[in-house]
Amino acid sequence: MRIRPAAPGDLPALQDIERAAGAPFRDVGMPEIADDEPPSLGMLERYRSAGRCWVAADGPDRPAGYLLAEPVDGALHIEQVSVHPRAARRGVGRALIEHAAGRARAEGLTALTLTTFAEVPWNAPYYARLGFRVLDPDELPDGLRRVVAEEAEVGLARWPRVCMRRAVPPPVS
Repeated sequence: MRIRPAAPGDLPALQDIERAAGAPFRDVGMPEIADDEPPSLGMLERYRSAGRCWVAADGPDRPAGYLLAEPVDGALHIEQVSVHPRAARRGVGRALIEHAAGRARAEGLTALTLTTFAEVPWNAPYYARLGFRVLDPDELPDGLRRVVAEEAEVGLARWPRVCMRRAVPPPVS
């Protein structure tokens, strides 16, 4: 897999990845998440044009996963990371997150943050294995509080969710 910035022509494939990656939520009693629409092409283009959308591409340069991020509270906040089931369990998500950590470091940001489902095995438990820790609600800075409120407005608070953070050490000089 090669991590690269998303190209305009990749965006419909990212929607397909999101749909496919959402399907397993049906098996854990979350059909609303499985049936949720992927990010719009307009939203994906906003992240892409801002340099905040990366894809993991396979041999024929076909996207197998993607990550969207934006700076929030001095950290690079992972808005979405999704991997197509055909590429699952091959380190694609980990590679995308490590790429994001490198980008954060290069931009002088001190951490990666994300919000995720607390009890879904490929969500919070997975991120914990990658070095993220759950933040207590009283630790949330204003930007993450805003993210949590926006997620609640669209119904994500229906299931237990957590905010997680992983420090990004400065470059070794």
